[in-house]
Amino acid sequence: MFGSMNSWRTAVSATLHCLTGCAIGEVLGMVLATWWGWGDAASIGLAVVLAFFFGYLLTFVGVRRAGLDIGTAVRTALAADSLSILVMEIVDNAFLLAVPGAMDAGLGDLFFWGALAAALVVAFVLTVPVNKWMIGRGRGHAVVHELHGHDAHV
Repeated sequence: MFGSMNSWRTAVSATLHCLTGCAIGEVLGMVLATWWGWGDAASIGLAVVLAFFFGYLLTFVGVRRAGLDIGTAVRTALAADSLSILVMEIVDNAFLLAVPGAMDAGLGDLFFWGALAAALVVAFVLTVPVNKWMIGRGRGHAVVHELHGHDAHV
């Protein structure tokens, strides 16, 4: 009914990978934008750019270690992560914008960090099925897992 447990595990693993890159980018982007005194739109823009950068970088490093040349590693990272990061970024930023006061809270405010953590959890939950769908079609992290000797299609 829900597909094999192995493919769900692979989707969760792929989404955790995506979450790691997104969280690094989100936190770094928010810290830098706050330090520089930027507004909400610029903060979100920087956080999104950095989330994509770090998400792609994590995959790029992994597939390079698996033996891919630089060009193929870049194409693989783009193909594996673009949709997943996009969904995660839309969901977590929409969540932050929807929570009253979240974007106005400072970096020293526990409310900001709690809202960001909640946003990332919600984004994770909503991105797992996206990765499951892509993996089921031999796309996204299915390609990356094959490079590392895992069977993502089970």
